[in-house]
Amino acid sequence: MKIFALPEKPKALLFDMDGTLYTHDQYMQSQLDLPIKRLAVLKGKSFEQMNAEINQYRKNWAAAHNGLSISLGNIFLDYGISIEENVRWREELCRPEDYLTEDKQLRLTLTQLMSRFTLIVVTNNPVSVAFRTLTVLGVGDIFQNIIGLDTYGISKPHKTIFLEAARICGVPPDQCVSIGDRYDIDLALPLELGMGGILVDGVEDVYKLSDVNF
Repeated sequence: MKIFALPEKPKALLFDMDGTLYTHDQYMQSQLDLPIKRLAVLKGKSFEQMNAEINQYRKNWAAAHNGLSISLGNIFLDYGISIEENVRWREELCRPEDYLTEDKQLRLTLTQLMSRFTLIVVTNNPVSVAFRTLTVLGVGDIFQNIIGLDTYGISKPHKTIFLEAARICGVPPDQCVSIGDRYDIDLALPLELGMGGILVDGVEDVYKLSDVNF
Protein backbone atom coordinates (compact mmCIF):
# COMPACT_ATOMS: atom_id res chain seq x y z
CA MET A 1 0.00 0.00 0.00
CA LYS A 2 1.16 3.50 -0.82
CA ILE A 3 -0.62 6.61 0.41
CA PHE A 4 -0.13 9.57 -1.93
CA ALA A 5 -2.37 12.05 -0.15
CA LEU A 6 -5.19 12.16 2.37
CA PRO A 7 -7.69 14.99 2.89
CA GLU A 8 -7.82 16.57 6.31
CA LYS A 9 -11.35 15.28 6.90
CA PRO A 10 -12.28 12.66 4.28
CA LYS A 11 -15.91 11.64 4.12
CA ALA A 12 -16.07 9.35 1.06
CA LEU A 13 -13.98 6.45 -0.23
CA LEU A 14 -14.10 5.72 -3.97
CA PHE A 15 -13.08 2.12 -4.59
CA ASP A 16 -11.89 0.63 -7.83
CA MET A 17 -13.14 -2.96 -8.06
CA ASP A 18 -11.06 -5.33 -10.19
CA GLY A 19 -7.65 -5.96 -8.67
CA THR A 20 -8.63 -3.87 -5.66
CA LEU A 21 -11.59 -5.52 -3.90
CA TYR A 22 -10.33 -8.95 -4.90
CA THR A 23 -7.06 -10.53 -5.96
CA HIS A 24 -7.40 -13.21 -8.64
CA ASP A 25 -4.85 -13.19 -11.45
CA GLN A 26 -6.68 -15.74 -13.60
CA TYR A 27 -9.96 -13.84 -13.55
CA MET A 28 -8.21 -10.53 -14.16
CA GLN A 29 -6.40 -11.99 -17.17
CA SER A 30 -9.64 -13.40 -18.56
CA GLN A 31 -11.12 -9.90 -18.58
CA LEU A 32 -8.30 -8.83 -20.89
CA ASP A 33 -8.02 -11.94 -23.04
CA LEU A 34 -11.69 -12.64 -23.79
CA PRO A 35 -12.56 -9.20 -25.24
CA ILE A 36 -9.33 -9.25 -27.27
CA LYS A 37 -10.24 -12.70 -28.61
CA ARG A 38 -13.63 -11.37 -29.72
CA LEU A 39 -12.00 -8.35 -31.34
CA ALA A 40 -9.56 -10.67 -33.11
CA VAL A 41 -12.44 -12.61 -34.65
CA LEU A 42 -14.04 -9.38 -35.88
CA LYS A 43 -10.76 -8.22 -37.40
CA GLY A 44 -9.95 -11.60 -38.95
CA LYS A 45 -6.79 -12.07 -36.90
CA SER A 46 -5.50 -14.66 -34.47
CA PHE A 47 -5.61 -13.91 -30.76
CA GLU A 48 -1.81 -13.81 -30.72
CA GLN A 49 -1.74 -11.22 -33.50
CA MET A 50 -4.44 -9.09 -31.91
CA ASN A 51 -2.90 -9.29 -28.46
CA ALA A 52 0.51 -8.26 -29.79
CA GLU A 53 -1.12 -5.36 -31.62
CA ILE A 54 -2.92 -4.20 -28.48
CA ASN A 55 0.30 -4.43 -26.46
CA GLN A 56 2.11 -2.36 -29.08
CA TYR A 57 -0.72 0.18 -28.98
CA ARG A 58 -0.26 0.47 -25.21
CA LYS A 59 3.49 1.02 -25.60
CA ASN A 60 3.02 3.64 -28.30
CA TRP A 61 0.35 5.45 -26.30
CA ALA A 62 2.48 5.46 -23.17
CA ALA A 63 5.46 6.81 -25.11
CA ALA A 64 3.32 9.67 -26.41
CA HIS A 65 1.76 10.42 -22.99
CA ASN A 66 4.69 10.56 -20.57
CA GLY A 67 4.50 6.88 -19.68
CA LEU A 68 0.86 6.89 -18.60
CA SER A 69 -1.43 3.89 -19.10
CA ILE A 70 -4.64 3.65 -21.14
CA SER A 71 -7.65 1.46 -20.39
CA LEU A 72 -8.65 -1.36 -22.74
CA GLY A 73 -12.02 0.30 -23.24
CA ASN A 74 -10.37 3.45 -24.57
CA ILE A 75 -8.11 1.38 -26.84
CA PHE A 76 -11.16 -0.40 -28.25
CA LEU A 77 -12.66 2.95 -29.27
CA ASP A 78 -9.87 3.33 -31.81
CA TYR A 79 -10.75 -0.12 -33.17
CA GLY A 80 -14.34 0.92 -33.78
CA ILE A 81 -15.78 -0.76 -30.68
CA SER A 82 -18.10 1.70 -28.96
CA ILE A 83 -18.52 1.89 -25.21
CA GLU A 84 -22.02 0.45 -25.65
CA GLU A 85 -20.65 -2.56 -27.53
CA ASN A 86 -17.85 -2.94 -25.01
CA VAL A 87 -20.45 -3.03 -22.24
CA ARG A 88 -22.37 -5.78 -24.03
CA TRP A 89 -19.21 -7.82 -24.50
CA ARG A 90 -18.24 -7.51 -20.85
CA GLU A 91 -21.72 -8.41 -19.64
CA GLU A 92 -21.51 -11.59 -21.72
CA LEU A 93 -17.88 -12.51 -21.09
CA CYS A 94 -17.20 -11.58 -17.46
CA ARG A 95 -18.02 -14.44 -15.11
CA PRO A 96 -17.08 -13.47 -11.54
CA GLU A 97 -19.18 -16.37 -10.27
CA ASP A 98 -16.73 -18.81 -11.88
CA TYR A 99 -13.69 -17.42 -10.06
CA LEU A 100 -14.57 -15.55 -6.88
CA THR A 101 -16.06 -16.51 -3.52
CA GLU A 102 -17.31 -14.79 -0.39
CA ASP A 103 -14.63 -12.75 1.39
CA LYS A 104 -15.53 -12.38 5.06
CA GLN A 105 -12.43 -10.37 5.88
CA LEU A 106 -13.27 -7.87 3.13
CA ARG A 107 -16.79 -7.54 4.51
CA LEU A 108 -15.48 -6.94 8.02
CA THR A 109 -13.09 -4.23 6.80
CA LEU A 110 -15.71 -2.47 4.67
CA THR A 111 -18.29 -2.66 7.46
CA GLN A 112 -15.85 -0.88 9.74
CA LEU A 113 -15.18 1.77 7.09
CA MET A 114 -18.84 2.36 6.24
CA SER A 115 -19.45 3.47 9.81
CA ARG A 116 -17.16 6.43 9.10
CA PHE A 117 -17.35 7.04 5.34
CA THR A 118 -19.65 6.84 2.36
CA LEU A 119 -18.39 4.01 0.14
CA ILE A 120 -18.84 3.90 -3.63
CA VAL A 121 -17.42 1.71 -6.41
CA VAL A 122 -15.95 3.32 -9.53
CA THR A 123 -15.11 0.71 -12.16
CA ASN A 124 -14.46 0.27 -15.88
CA ASN A 125 -16.73 -2.76 -15.87
CA PRO A 126 -20.48 -2.40 -16.45
CA VAL A 127 -22.65 -1.80 -13.41
CA SER A 128 -24.28 -5.22 -13.76
CA VAL A 129 -20.91 -6.99 -13.74
CA ALA A 130 -19.80 -4.92 -10.76
CA PHE A 131 -22.97 -5.79 -8.83
CA ARG A 132 -22.54 -9.50 -9.60
CA THR A 133 -18.91 -9.30 -8.47
CA LEU A 134 -19.72 -7.53 -5.21
CA THR A 135 -22.55 -9.98 -4.54
CA VAL A 136 -20.24 -12.97 -4.99
CA LEU A 137 -17.74 -11.35 -2.63
CA GLY A 138 -20.52 -10.87 -0.07
CA VAL A 139 -20.34 -7.06 0.01
CA GLY A 140 -23.07 -6.08 -2.45
CA ASP A 141 -25.10 -4.31 0.24
CA ILE A 142 -22.28 -2.17 1.60
CA PHE A 143 -21.68 0.32 -1.20
CA GLN A 144 -23.98 3.30 -1.62
CA ASN A 145 -23.65 3.30 -5.39
CA ILE A 146 -21.75 1.91 -8.37
CA ILE A 147 -20.39 4.00 -11.23
CA GLY A 148 -19.61 1.72 -14.15
CA LEU A 149 -18.59 1.89 -17.78
CA ASP A 150 -22.23 2.26 -18.81
CA THR A 151 -23.16 4.95 -16.26
CA TYR A 152 -21.78 7.85 -18.30
CA GLY A 153 -20.51 5.97 -21.36
CA ILE A 154 -16.90 6.79 -20.57
CA SER A 155 -13.93 4.90 -19.17
CA LYS A 156 -11.55 5.82 -16.38
CA PRO A 157 -9.55 7.95 -16.17
CA HIS A 158 -12.01 10.76 -16.89
CA LYS A 159 -12.74 13.91 -14.92
CA THR A 160 -16.52 13.50 -15.16
CA ILE A 161 -16.47 10.08 -13.51
CA PHE A 162 -14.63 11.20 -10.39
CA LEU A 163 -16.49 14.49 -10.02
CA GLU A 164 -19.80 12.66 -10.34
CA ALA A 165 -18.65 10.14 -7.75
CA ALA A 166 -18.05 13.00 -5.32
CA ARG A 167 -21.44 14.52 -6.17
CA ILE A 168 -23.23 11.22 -5.60
CA CYS A 169 -21.50 10.94 -2.23
CA GLY A 170 -22.68 14.45 -1.42
CA VAL A 171 -19.23 15.85 -0.71
CA PRO A 172 -16.66 18.04 -2.51
CA PRO A 173 -13.74 16.31 -4.25
CA ASP A 174 -11.32 17.36 -1.51
CA GLN A 175 -13.22 15.18 0.96
CA CYS A 176 -12.86 12.03 -1.18
CA VAL A 177 -10.15 9.37 -1.33
CA SER A 178 -9.74 7.27 -4.48
CA ILE A 179 -8.46 3.75 -3.84
CA GLY A 180 -7.21 1.45 -6.60
CA ASP A 181 -4.49 -0.81 -7.93
CA ARG A 182 -3.46 1.29 -10.98
CA TYR A 183 -1.95 4.71 -10.38
CA ASP A 184 -2.55 6.08 -13.89
CA ILE A 185 -6.16 4.87 -14.07
CA ASP A 186 -7.38 5.16 -10.49
CA LEU A 187 -5.28 7.84 -8.76
CA ALA A 188 -3.52 10.32 -11.04
CA LEU A 189 -6.62 12.28 -12.05
CA PRO A 190 -8.31 12.20 -8.62
CA LEU A 191 -5.13 13.61 -7.11
CA GLU A 192 -5.22 16.43 -9.67
CA LEU A 193 -8.83 17.11 -8.60
CA GLY A 194 -7.75 17.50 -4.99
CA MET A 195 -8.79 14.06 -3.79
CA GLY A 196 -6.70 11.75 -1.69
CA GLY A 197 -5.21 8.66 -3.27
CA ILE A 198 -4.22 5.22 -1.99
CA LEU A 199 -2.52 2.68 -4.24
CA VAL A 200 -3.08 -0.96 -3.27
CA ASP A 201 -1.53 -4.18 -4.53
CA GLY A 202 -4.79 -6.10 -4.12
CA VAL A 203 -7.41 -6.92 -1.55
CA GLU A 204 -4.74 -7.81 1.00
CA ASP A 205 -3.94 -4.10 1.24
CA VAL A 206 -7.65 -3.22 1.45
CA TYR A 207 -7.84 -5.34 4.61
CA LYS A 208 -5.39 -2.87 6.19
CA LEU A 209 -7.43 0.26 5.42
CA SER A 210 -9.25 0.18 8.74
CA ASP A 211 -5.86 0.84 10.36
CA VAL A 212 -5.11 3.91 8.19
CA ASN A 213 -5.23 7.20 10.06
CA PHE A 214 -7.76 8.95 7.84
